[in-house]
Amino acid sequence: MRLLQKKFSEYRLPQLAKEQGIYPFYHALESGQDTRVMLNGKKVLMFGSNSYLGLTNHPEIIEAAKKALDKYGTGASGSRLMNGNLDLHEELETKLADFVNKPAATVFSTGFQVNMGVIPSIVGRNDYIIIDDKNHASIIEGCRLAFAKTLKYRHNDMQSLEKILKRIGSGQTNLIVTDGIFSMEGDIAKLDEICTLADKYSASVMVDDAHALGVIGDYGSGTASYFNISEKTDLIMGTFSKSFASLGGFIAGDFDTVNYIKHNSRSLIFSAGIPPASAATVLKALEIIKREPERIIKLWENTNYAAECLLQEGFSIGNSTTPILPIFIGEDIDTYRYGAMMLEKGVYVNPVVHPAVEKNKGILRFSLMATHSKEQIDKAVESFIQCRKEINGIS
Repeated sequence: MRLLQKKFSEYRLPQLAKEQGIYPFYHALESGQDTRVMLNGKKVLMFGSNSYLGLTNHPEIIEAAKKALDKYGTGASGSRLMNGNLDLHEELETKLADFVNKPAATVFSTGFQVNMGVIPSIVGRNDYIIIDDKNHASIIEGCRLAFAKTLKYRHNDMQSLEKILKRIGSGQTNLIVTDGIFSMEGDIAKLDEICTLADKYSASVMVDDAHALGVIGDYGSGTASYFNISEKTDLIMGTFSKSFASLGGFIAGDFDTVNYIKHNSRSLIFSAGIPPASAATVLKALEIIKREPERIIKLWENTNYAAECLLQEGFSIGNSTTPILPIFIGEDIDTYRYGAMMLEKGVYVNPVVHPAVEKNKGILRFSLMATHSKEQIDKAVESFIQCRKEINGIS
């Protein structure tokens, strides 16, 4: 056995969890993403989805995807820089830029590729990237690929951020990158204060709105809109795999910066364009979001109701103020066990452990959709209560 294979043959954590019947990952769903999904031939309540507005099964969106398949086929068959650029892509870019109140936007194959491609393309060897220490993994990967030096400030701590900005000075490009809504903690970045500091210290700001689009801001247009500071937020990143019911991502900003990214970001120019059906899906999702603002209202009604129920029952959800409600468990093995027991009771939630969160600070990531009913939320909360009793009995 070669050394590479020997090293990985010793990796046994997934197997150990499977042997205990608590392995929580790679469940093979047998239906579309809805409030109920099929798993192992049984219906379970889905409270682990990022489909915040419940659009993945919307008949108009499915029809738009079908029409795109009929007209364009299944794929772009090349990078957008070369032969894979479709009029659908350009129409989508125009509408996305308008949606987030920016002059220009460009579409990538995934949201992860946006952060992995944009960040290293716009900062150089003598520059700095300053990031929140709870930022998404895709931001961290983008920073690793950059020649610039990366510095971290404490989560949502503006004193920590200002201390860094003051120390590094303004003789180079300083790029502050933050999630808009943090994907595990569920809290909102202090983007207004970040932009104020950026102005004070001549820095630029990029916000990852993957979990904010369709959730906060005017018609769900994100964190900058939520704080009414779109003009002060230099770059707005988004993904299509959450509220937009598709796959892909985008970056929006001023014309010159977006033009540079379109011709220099490796993850864009060396990847195939998103499939036509994916682009058509997002176009239709944008139309529905603007036409049906009641979806966002219902999402927040569900969020507030679920948070109130959990807090009344003594569960800790940290500082979350969004449809992402982290229920703090602790040890990794307890988090896995809790998730498995919830699934046995017919409720799908996401057990999250290191490296997505700090070691031995595991959470159950409980996320709401606009299409959940109060009865479904009540069922989930009751299952949490039952599991807590059973876990405490075991320990």
